[in-house]
Amino acid sequence: MTAPTLFSPLTAGALTLPNRVVMAPLTRARAGTTHIANALIAEHYAQRASAGLLIAEATMAAADGGAFTGEPGIFDEACVAGWKPVTDAVHAAGGRIQLQIWHPGRAAHSLLNGGVQPISSTDRAIRDDVIHTPQGKQPYEAPRRLRDDEIPGIVQLFADATRRALAAGFDGVQVHGAHGYLIDQFLRDSVNDRTGPYGGSIENRARLLLEVVDAAIAVAGADRVSVRLSPLVAFNDIADSDPEALVAYVAQQLSARGIAFLEMRHADQALPAEASIARVAREHFKGVLMLNGGFDGASAAKALAEGRGDAIVFGKAFLANPDLPARLQKGAPLNEVDFSTLYTPGPKGYTDYPAMA
Repeated sequence: MTAPTLFSPLTAGALTLPNRVVMAPLTRARAGTTHIANALIAEHYAQRASAGLLIAEATMAAADGGAFTGEPGIFDEACVAGWKPVTDAVHAAGGRIQLQIWHPGRAAHSLLNGGVQPISSTDRAIRDDVIHTPQGKQPYEAPRRLRDDEIPGIVQLFADATRRALAAGFDGVQVHGAHGYLIDQFLRDSVNDRTGPYGGSIENRARLLLEVVDAAIAVAGADRVSVRLSPLVAFNDIADSDPEALVAYVAQQLSARGIAFLEMRHADQALPAEASIARVAREHFKGVLMLNGGFDGASAAKALAEGRGDAIVFGKAFLANPDLPARLQKGAPLNEVDFSTLYTPGPKGYTDYPAMA
């Protein structure tokens, strides 16, 4: 068999991707204080519809679960109505789009959420960092430790978000289990200091993720659900004492459920520890594996040719290059990212990057 390239089609659950260049979920804070997607967001995603798959940015499953100013939500019917023109625009342009559903847990702040204290697996705050709030930069607050009897309500938030995402026209959902947000705060043992059914062993720490995935599957079907993990990414003050064992268990469990794909978010795919954790995921997850973290065209092609992954997820390159698949295929130069406009309102640095002539 010929090894796949970035431009080979791929079946990922219910979706047939025309190429293996996937757009990462990228928070851009263009939804304003209402958290409702708008015409500018629709234009942004439609511009990038030549990706094999778009994964829309981290989207609030709970109205009081915000970590930025301007991230979109999927917590009520107004959010559904806001997203529908986005998915319509992407589909009209020939694209496919999943929605990443998310709760920040202790990475939130009461000043962003109507005075509501953040929640987590723990009552310990994120250390040595600040969060941007309407009152300027603030240290992270100590979260409220969730009681075990509250966790079914968290699972229901994700089930409801999945239902709304489908109503909004998304082709599926990605469960955000990465980057030190709520699900990751249960997964990794530097933050999860619980006892009981959701703490201690790997099986217990993974319980919330798997209950959320099962709830999403019950709504959408396994072939429209994916998961993102980042077992070595230290963002939001998090780590794990045995990440390879954690990934092996979670990958086995997700594989048994037949989800559409697993995305491994690496700090830098070239690091030996990241290469090793990717091999663990490849060994234990028998479905479509997507890799993300510092790839360029050459390293992405090499990873596919060697069978390390089935598709490559690009972040920064998609920020500035709406036609990234065509540029990679032709070996064309890439636009540079204007990092000063990542989270600023309006079209500058968002929808004004040029396609190739």
